[in-house]
Amino acid sequence: MHLESLMQYRKIIHIDMDAFYASVEQRDNRQLRGLPVVVGGDYERGVVSTASYEARKFGIHSAMSIVKAKSLCKDLIIVPPRMEVYHEVSLEIRNIFSEYTDKIEPLSLDEAYLDVTTNKKNISLAQDIALEIKDKIFRNLLLTASAGVSYNKMLAKIASDYKKPDGLFVIHPSKAQKFIDNLDVKEFWGVGTKTLKTMHELGIFKGRDLKQMSLSSLRRNFGKTGAMFYDFARGIDNREVITDYVRKSVGCEHTFDRDISTMASVTIELYNVVLELVERIKETKFRGATLNLKVKYFDFSISSRSFTQRKAFVKKDNILSVAKQLIKDIDYRSRPIRLIGLSVSNRIDPYYATGELF
Repeated sequence: MHLESLMQYRKIIHIDMDAFYASVEQRDNRQLRGLPVVVGGDYERGVVSTASYEARKFGIHSAMSIVKAKSLCKDLIIVPPRMEVYHEVSLEIRNIFSEYTDKIEPLSLDEAYLDVTTNKKNISLAQDIALEIKDKIFRNLLLTASAGVSYNKMLAKIASDYKKPDGLFVIHPSKAQKFIDNLDVKEFWGVGTKTLKTMHELGIFKGRDLKQMSLSSLRRNFGKTGAMFYDFARGIDNREVITDYVRKSVGCEHTFDRDISTMASVTIELYNVVLELVERIKETKFRGATLNLKVKYFDFSISSRSFTQRKAFVKKDNILSVAKQLIKDIDYRSRPIRLIGLSVSNRIDPYYATGELF
């Protein structure tokens, strides 16, 4: 491929911290290093938030129940999460990113996209920038990160998973199509369990199989995402690295150790969720006029309710009063509850929100 044709391509890096929460705990506590560690809640319905690589050797992974994780590894060490610490470390990582570019799109505390097509240090190769960032993260924070480099977000994300942990993988434009042709379709962005099943039923197992499908056929089987899969199979992903993220909601959920079905227990737990929601509203400065209630029953079925008012939900008393009204319609006596969630959405301009905000 000629140099002139390469000039049109963007330079995208995807950084993914390795077992982030667990790695921070092992960094801060020498006694945990080299041992199977998970971060999560050590109770009956607790789940694994992050598993160290030592724990992953036993088949333990994030979102697995703590009970299952314990059955897989009798020497498993369970550490409660320290979210404030992870937030602080994430900010330090973001500061390192900003030394190279302001085009940063965080996906979570431990991963982000960077557009370094033009960068603050005028480094010509994105691979060299990724190496520098990885090195600085390790020297400054004693943590490892894996990086993927390519000309679009889809390929950069896939590349970052290829040589974990502490890896770097580059998918060059001139080699991208061959790489995609041999890629399992489960690796494509947007392919979940249901979509994968449908693809396999259609005889689509690799990128080359996906590329053989017509646009009309993909749209017929996958709706709007069909066009996206059509492009991805050809290495096309025009999504920009979004730097100005606009929050659409803020919320929290509590899963209980045991199902609850009495008015007293529901009222107490609802109150605790309200207190956490108020703190998150203060932290994010989000102002929304709709309060949403989510309830998950013992059988994992879900009910939801919402209420919209003219001003923003900010004060505890206002939120608690409306939340109590919303939960009145929930039949928790005959259908015990395992989870209560509250969120605020329907963002409104702070100027019009309420005179009590600032």
